[in-house]
Amino acid sequence: MIKQRLVPAALLCGLFLGLAPAARAAEGNSFEQSVRPIFKAYCFECHGANAKLKGDLDLRLRRFIVKGGESGAGIVPGDAAKSLLVQRLRAGEMPPTEKKVPPEKIALIERWIKAGAPTLHDEPTKLAPGIDITPEERAFWAFQPLRHPAPPKVPADGRVRTPIDAFLLARLRQKGLNFNADADRFTLLRRASFDLTGLPPRQDEIDRFMADDSEGAYERALDRLLASPAYGERWARHWLDVAGYADSDGDGSMDTPRPYAWRYRDYVIRALNADKPLDQFIVEQLAGDELAPRPWANLKPEQIELLTATGFLRMAPDATASGGGMPEAEQVVVDTLKIVSSSMLGLSVGCAQCHDHRYDPIPQVDYYRLRAVFEPALDPAQWRRPTERRISLYTDADRAKAAAVESEAAKMQKEFEEKQRKYVRTAFEAELAKFPAESRGQLQAAFDCSADKRNAEQKKLVALNPKLNINPGVLYQYNPGAADELKKLQAQLAAQRAQKPTEDFVAVLSETAGRLPPTKVFYRGDYRQPLEAVQPGDLTIAAPDGQRFDIPGKDPHLPSSGRRLAFARHLTSGDHPLLGRVLANRLWLNHFGHGLVDTPGDFGVLGQRPVHPELLDWLASELPRQGWSLKRMHRLIMTSTAYRQSSRRDAAKDAVDASNELYGRYPLHRLEAEVLRDRMLDVAGLLDPTPFGPPVAVTQDAVGQVVTPDDKPRRSIYLMCRRSLPVAFLSTFDGPAGELNCDRRSSSTAAPQALMLLNGDFTLKQAGNVAQRILNETKGATRPVRVAHAWQIVYQRPATPEELDQACRFLDRQVKRLGASSKADHELAAFTNLCQQLLASNEFLHVD
Repeated sequence: MIKQRLVPAALLCGLFLGLAPAARAAEGNSFEQSVRPIFKAYCFECHGANAKLKGDLDLRLRRFIVKGGESGAGIVPGDAAKSLLVQRLRAGEMPPTEKKVPPEKIALIERWIKAGAPTLHDEPTKLAPGIDITPEERAFWAFQPLRHPAPPKVPADGRVRTPIDAFLLARLRQKGLNFNADADRFTLLRRASFDLTGLPPRQDEIDRFMADDSEGAYERALDRLLASPAYGERWARHWLDVAGYADSDGDGSMDTPRPYAWRYRDYVIRALNADKPLDQFIVEQLAGDELAPRPWANLKPEQIELLTATGFLRMAPDATASGGGMPEAEQVVVDTLKIVSSSMLGLSVGCAQCHDHRYDPIPQVDYYRLRAVFEPALDPAQWRRPTERRISLYTDADRAKAAAVESEAAKMQKEFEEKQRKYVRTAFEAELAKFPAESRGQLQAAFDCSADKRNAEQKKLVALNPKLNINPGVLYQYNPGAADELKKLQAQLAAQRAQKPTEDFVAVLSETAGRLPPTKVFYRGDYRQPLEAVQPGDLTIAAPDGQRFDIPGKDPHLPSSGRRLAFARHLTSGDHPLLGRVLANRLWLNHFGHGLVDTPGDFGVLGQRPVHPELLDWLASELPRQGWSLKRMHRLIMTSTAYRQSSRRDAAKDAVDASNELYGRYPLHRLEAEVLRDRMLDVAGLLDPTPFGPPVAVTQDAVGQVVTPDDKPRRSIYLMCRRSLPVAFLSTFDGPAGELNCDRRSSSTAAPQALMLLNGDFTLKQAGNVAQRILNETKGATRPVRVAHAWQIVYQRPATPEELDQACRFLDRQVKRLGASSKADHELAAFTNLCQQLLASNEFLHVD
């Protein structure tokens, strides 16, 4: 933790009058550091957050507490037992809610009182209503200005390849530790390939890399992987987790599909493959519509790209897709702000919706200042449903062609209808001729009259003579030749209309022209109880005291309000204390399996502290220095000794650093759900590399599990993400399954995973496909040769003599057992069982 405390100018100027010197405290036993955070979390809502205090008791300052309220003095400094506040806490009478102050925190308050209720510094003579931001809160590590610390100096023998190594090695040496030796070349290539592309390296890539012992071979392999189209697919999945990507609106049981959400997914993949600078990437997602020149007709590719990027702000569930009103619209706004704040600010800003944040220095008004940035586009008072937020991609040329096609189709339609009427009439008259001449007139009149104008006698005639009810649907029974001719005309008509350009759309977040709705603070977060209006801006704590970033209500140079664009540019200025740290931490997390801050969506008081704060700051400030290039940052991290070292564990090292916080070894970790599925398809030789486009629809099998079609084995990122129908294989292995968004995937070990590998249809099918591939590629070969080939395909390494022997004996036993069965191909069945074991093995499931 960075121990640096910013002191307000008021303190420096002596404007705060103090307590007696005896009331001073050492750090760790003071009101500001130990006691006030407890009161803020449990008591300020009644005794400090509002101008009207319950019981006239104010707990925001030490002297207010001593003074007390209607019931008398709150505390007696030096005597905790006589302090009314402690008595009420111990009795459970305060706070009156179900959430009580834990005993250990009450004990801390008692120790503080016994010590004389000390403070760190003088208290102000006056305090404005509400909860202020204290110097101690400003001193919290995440709110410190970004700096670019110099890497520590370490011995030359420490294998320091990049500044990253210097930061880590300095800490390791303090504990008498060092980096592990480098991983072997094959392990390193496999690690990098899974990391950057989500796929194993091809055999020719392995052979070429293993044969290249020249300097820079590893760096050239990284460049090749970074240039692969698979790179964008792999790293897009990380961002889509954070964005809460879904192909459905999550509106209850309807879970209405989002037919154009995939365009945002493809935007992310293309942006990452092109190494679009991250500052531009973020600005486009927050305010692409404010950058796209109007009018939005005959859209150019660059306009489409900017509009598509705003899909980030349309990822929250939207219950208004199938109805609903103000309450449902309000929830979309709330959820969108949660996604933005957790993904870019690393704070649980939503906790300040109803009252000042209990733990972090986020006043309630700051939540609504942030809401005001987005409200012109997310305006519950004039809400637009998802279908009203689409922009057509039709051009004038498309419309002209469609009109020409339809004009010709109209002629064909007229010809068709005339022939159809003629053939139906001819058939009717032929059938009518079979009736007695005296009844034909009445029958013809009855059938010629429209159903709603028939009298009772005519209705009776129609009902009694169904043979005369001849329509196009039954024409084939009377005149098969005419029916066939009409079918051909219909096919020609359909082919003509098929020439129309398909009208596609892009889902966009944009503002209603000419409308700037006011944003007001809601009493206890209730939109039905608006209070004072607020202006848009960033969080107060995200800037030094007195330098809060405020945004004008309207940018005069833009047709829109310009609020989101101003906010996005402020975030990506390179100086924001939160965004850089959040992005750098997430990058580290996705390379090493756990972050420097292992709560990537919460850098606040309840989140974890950074295990290497100086390294995190260096990475965060290095990002803009590298031109916001994600690929350069990959290269920086992956060329470090920290990344290249072995994952081998050492008992002596574990005794000092069991959780590997010091990074004295590379952390072994399981493949993510999508990578595991893609790898199975890849070793089976079936993975379809086709990029982009609408998602592959998912279905439910006979037992209700959500599965993918056998005939479309595309990469997992292209599978439909329906909130109500998560793919069973992916969710079993900790893939996101309908959450608002996913800051950090868990990596669980649970019984359903074993069952999925042992009994799941997908695993069994891929085991059979791998077995068939092995047999096809080794026709006429001996069983040991086939086993060796299986190891090469699945593990991409030779089998050891022991593995060969065990596998061959296993196959012998399998064939003998299958010999009494009715299966025709015992060898295939035996190899299928062997391959299933390989696909379920730790070596296949993990990367080291």
